[in-house]
Amino acid sequence: MTSEEAIANAVRLLEAAETELNLPLMERLEGLADSWLGVAALLREREGA
Repeated sequence: MTSEEAIANAVRLLEAAETELNLPLMERLEGLADSWLGVAALLREREGA
């Protein structure tokens, strides 16, 4: 997996959260997106960027 793929996963989750009317689910999606952004940061470090 690359940092770009992790960022793409976060983007998909945030887009889903934008259209979600169920507040707890929206918050969960945002939390998962934050996790993917953390993964992306770690991958970027490993990639040497």
